[in-house]
Amino acid sequence: PFARDFEIYSIDETFVDLAGFEHLDLVAHARAMREQVRQWTTIPTCVGIAPTKTLAKLANAAAKKNPMFDGVADLRDEAIRHWVLDQFAVGDVWGVGRATAEKLAALGIGTAGQLRDMAMKQARGIGSVVLERLIAELRGVSASAIETVEPQRKGMAVTRSFGSPVFDLDNLMGAVTQYAMRAGEKLRQHGLVAGRLTVFFHTNRHKPDRPQYAASRGFSMQPMSNDSLALLTYARRGVE
Repeated sequence: PFARDFEIYSIDETFVDLAGFEHLDLVAHARAMREQVRQWTTIPTCVGIAPTKTLAKLANAAAKKNPMFDGVADLRDEAIRHWVLDQFAVGDVWGVGRATAEKLAALGIGTAGQLRDMAMKQARGIGSVVLERLIAELRGVSASAIETVEPQRKGMAVTRSFGSPVFDLDNLMGAVTQYAMRAGEKLRQHGLVAGRLTVFFHTNRHKPDRPQYAASRGFSMQPMSNDSLALLTYARRGVE
């Protein structure tokens, strides 16, 4: 096996717990892991190795962007870690949103390295305990464990972009019908029920020369349900 535990973070990202493998050459271990994935799926991958999840995300980004790492960036070495953190904008740090990045920029903090060196007390005043945890992780102190059990979802969305403009209600309603049915499937897969449904749509924002429109309607569902037909009833009402 390549790891003791793992956490699927998204469709194309996974955190891997390498505890117990420290006696190995982890860079060679990561290269073997990449090669196995390529053999099985033909999909190229990159690996970031670091003592925390936040640093591992940055290491993975560095492995993608910088050819010197040849697909595997190891940030356990403090000198390499400092160099990499100085190359990334603070807004590229996992968990730093645009509003927080703007507040940090106003204080002269523009890189991940500068965020790492920020005083914890000052961080709490800007981004609460969340920003403090990020700074701890950038310093190599783990503040979030690998989640081997998927946390229960608090919400989900089924959205698509159309390949061509939609001009009539029937086509729009047909698409929303499919999405409502799919949302019901996803709820049932996770053993959940919905207490609220929101339907939304908007025009193509990439064509500013055309009139723009956006709207959404939300409904409380009583009783809560994961039945696709019940979801569809609310979704169609929202479209109308």
